[in-house]
Amino acid sequence: KDSKATLRNKLSDPYVKAFRWASDRIRNGGIIAYVTNNSYIDQLAFDGMRHHLAREFSKLYLLDLGGNVRQNPKLSGTTHNVFGIQVGVAICLMVKHPGQQGKGEIFYASTPPDWKRGQKYNQLDEWESAKGLSWKTLKPDSKSTWLLEGTESDFDSLLPLGNKADKGSDTQSIFSLFSLGIVTGRDSWLYSYQRSSVGSNVQAIEQAFREQQAGYLSAKGRGKKFQLTQDEKRIKWTDRLIEHLESGSPLDVGQDQIRVALYRPFTKCFVLFDHLLNQRRYQMHRIFPLSTTNNRTIIVKSSGEWPFFVLASDCTSDYQPQGGSQVFPFFAYEKDGTKRRENITNWALAKFRTHYADDTITKWDIFHATYAVLHHPEYRTRYAANLKRELPRIPFPPDFHAFAAAGSRLMELHIDYEKQPEYPLEQIEDPKAEVSFRVDRMKLSKDKSELRYNDFLLLRGIPAAAYDYRLGNRSALEWVIDQYRISTDSRSGIVNDPNRPDDPKYILRLIGQVITVSLETQQLIATLPSLNFPG
Repeated sequence: KDSKATLRNKLSDPYVKAFRWASDRIRNGGIIAYVTNNSYIDQLAFDGMRHHLAREFSKLYLLDLGGNVRQNPKLSGTTHNVFGIQVGVAICLMVKHPGQQGKGEIFYASTPPDWKRGQKYNQLDEWESAKGLSWKTLKPDSKSTWLLEGTESDFDSLLPLGNKADKGSDTQSIFSLFSLGIVTGRDSWLYSYQRSSVGSNVQAIEQAFREQQAGYLSAKGRGKKFQLTQDEKRIKWTDRLIEHLESGSPLDVGQDQIRVALYRPFTKCFVLFDHLLNQRRYQMHRIFPLSTTNNRTIIVKSSGEWPFFVLASDCTSDYQPQGGSQVFPFFAYEKDGTKRRENITNWALAKFRTHYADDTITKWDIFHATYAVLHHPEYRTRYAANLKRELPRIPFPPDFHAFAAAGSRLMELHIDYEKQPEYPLEQIEDPKAEVSFRVDRMKLSKDKSELRYNDFLLLRGIPAAAYDYRLGNRSALEWVIDQYRISTDSRSGIVNDPNRPDDPKYILRLIGQVITVSLETQQLIATLPSLNFPG
């Protein structure tokens, strides 16, 4: 209850419960010695846990062995992690001295992030015990952040993009409403490049649901238990769908709920947008309540170790990988699509107009200028550590209208990427292969200057600068290459084919367009005035 994080599902981790249980078990005096994952040391969702650990213990010794391959793409879980697993690992010694709770001295040590398993084993042998380490004393901030290295103290003085504690219209932040992207809990069923595939998948779910519900209700009426099928080729269960089955209510999903969504950067798919079959829609139904809703959004990566990214969209957004995404819309709606209102707060409008002594500034100007600031390299470099821990905050940029103009053009590029001109790549055709523009799986050459499009076509002359425009740990072009391939889900067996029978050159065209977008994005960013940060 003391966490300030929006997304708290990580707190259901059994390790969190183990810490709570052990702390209660030793009562007023004792030591907890655990080897667990290291999420609680620095991730935002655990801020309330860190607050209580510091209150309940007199001394905390934290040895961070790193190895989280999900947060650092340069690592391999099998070689850089002491257990060969995906998440980071930590050893803790938490000491309660009778009568000294609340003292909360926190001592920290870590192994270098690039060390392999053997190096860590050897170092543990050398240390032998806690006495063998050189511990660093941590001084948490008011938000119970333990690892403050690299954070900038002036970040708190900037304008908050959104206020998690208060999403009302009077909130003191730039945006009133914001939301995580949708989580379907069954992507292979509900996302597809083909609208007809989503429709047939939903029909299959409805049929399996009716059969399973009939069996369950029949068994319940006879006082017997019923085992739901776990065959994911028939249906994918989530807790909400099981609860609905047990309630006896029918499952009736309309095909009109299928809409276009931004599944990954520069990757649009069809999705079923439904309050029940989507495990979590968060507030997305107030941002895009209808498939025809007109809106524009700024999507930013939620806190976490993955590199920060920002993107604009005019359609429903997925949760996105690499830690999720928060969506900030220009308009907010009621659930039924009525009562549209501007989502930039009057508080923010007054702040900008007062700061620049300019009453001509509009909320659209603020929206676009914010988008430009979030792309600025000086901003991302200075506040890189802060952005791993919390939502962005925005400084007042110099030459506000220059930022607003640049942000408007950036947003146009990123939303209308399918309308941009193609970058002129050399197309080398294999005369021995059948003429085809279908994609199975594209592959870059080692130097990334060539792209094997398919057996028939090789694309040559990709400029190196195209890879400088990155969203998280991939460039925009690499996102497209990764996503536009024929894939078969290992559990459901569902095939997702990105090729368009009615537009066979769509993917070929998209490659050139995304290169154009990437190059112009970097050119625009380079023209932004300096933010004039001190130092």
